[in-house]
Amino acid sequence: ETILSRIRSFEYSQKNAVLVPAAALGVGGMLVYWLRSRHKIKTIEMGDGWWGSGERPLKGKEDESIRPFKIETSDKEIEDLHRRLEEARYTPPLEGATFHYGFNSSYLQKVVAYWRNQFDWRKQVEVLNKYPHFQTTIEGIDIHFIHVKPSYVPHGRAVQPLLMVHGWPGSFYEFYKIIPLLTEPARHSLNKGDVVFEVICPSIPGYGFSEAPHQKGFDTVATARIFHKLMNRLGFKEYYLQGGDWGSRITTNMAQMLPQSVKGLHLNFIFVGRQGLRRMISVMLGAYVPWLIGLTREDVRRTYPFIQKNIYELLRESGYLHIQATKPDTAGCGLNDSPVGLAAYILEKFSTWTDKSFLHKDDGGLESKYSLDELLTNVMIYWVTASIVSSMRFYKENISKGHGLTADARVGVYVPTGIAAFPQELVHTPRAWAKEMFKNIITYSYMPRGGHFAAFEEPKLLAQDIMHFVRKVEQL
Repeated sequence: ETILSRIRSFEYSQKNAVLVPAAALGVGGMLVYWLRSRHKIKTIEMGDGWWGSGERPLKGKEDESIRPFKIETSDKEIEDLHRRLEEARYTPPLEGATFHYGFNSSYLQKVVAYWRNQFDWRKQVEVLNKYPHFQTTIEGIDIHFIHVKPSYVPHGRAVQPLLMVHGWPGSFYEFYKIIPLLTEPARHSLNKGDVVFEVICPSIPGYGFSEAPHQKGFDTVATARIFHKLMNRLGFKEYYLQGGDWGSRITTNMAQMLPQSVKGLHLNFIFVGRQGLRRMISVMLGAYVPWLIGLTREDVRRTYPFIQKNIYELLRESGYLHIQATKPDTAGCGLNDSPVGLAAYILEKFSTWTDKSFLHKDDGGLESKYSLDELLTNVMIYWVTASIVSSMRFYKENISKGHGLTADARVGVYVPTGIAAFPQELVHTPRAWAKEMFKNIITYSYMPRGGHFAAFEEPKLLAQDIMHFVRKVEQL
């Protein structure tokens, strides 16, 4: 019995000698995996898509050629526009209504008179064609973009590729004033040439000269993937991104999708995702003890009174959004058929989104920031391409899904990020709130003036902030 017990004891100790280290190794491995997974950067799946007409071809590779493109017009196009402008009918505005009921029809008649009698579309086509235009086919649809390289690069300076993405109701034309500041900064007294860009400005599919998707479901993630493919096709492995409005969400998705390709992300508008109890507490405390939750005096000035600035004013400005996120084709029918209706619908946004106080002006303050030629050129890009309906559908494809439920809402942004906060933006996002999603904010600038269409309205201020951000990233 003594011998047998010793044998059993020996066998038990032998098992322990194997099991204990194995268990320790297993627990240790799980701990290491957990620690590593905590620091692993989550990304959006890139996936693939087909947005052409009909089924995706089973055989044959997509034409990846990059084709020169030129904007053209014709007598027929201009004559048709003039006829429609001449036949427009108007409803008189209420006395003293200014822009409180929408676009003031008395001022609209002045805009249309200028459009019909003085605006020179042929001349503006030449202006649009001053930069090189291209098209290439990606995922079954033709993608339009302009690609502007610097005419002179100082010796030893690296040229930084910069993709700039517009929003609604804008277009690639929004960037025409900022492009020379970025590609030839020394000529415009911006710096000594230490940061020089080559700029790529695509049209979002369904906007302007980019073909509209033929299938349902085309959202910002699909756009992000297409624009990554575009940059790769142009030969870029790493690049900077810049965006406002939809361009902000598209470029944010690009940073979430392929962070290794994005050197830096610069935004002048932020889509805020999570709106839970933590944010509610932050909002309540911010009015009384802002320092406790990381708000600055300027944040308080721009954010409060909260109900007025973040609910009332936003509701007043977002009626269009509900229509476009639900039944875009219905309202779009009239806009696609009437240039006057289209101009009123688009230009009203360039009034109050530029400065909320323009609501009280008879002319919407439009000509205090832009020329009628500039405003009408943007409208004409929608008119001649008949793209207003497809541009409006972008809201339904994105908003109907619910931003908090989409994959990108649960993924942080870890690439170096720069934020330019313009005072007349639709909503203000303090740095303390922005960093909940953007984990690596390098620069956050309170801009002295300007609104939603920053590149169009304040190109020099935006260019300076982009350069300031890129310098800091390059020094990391």
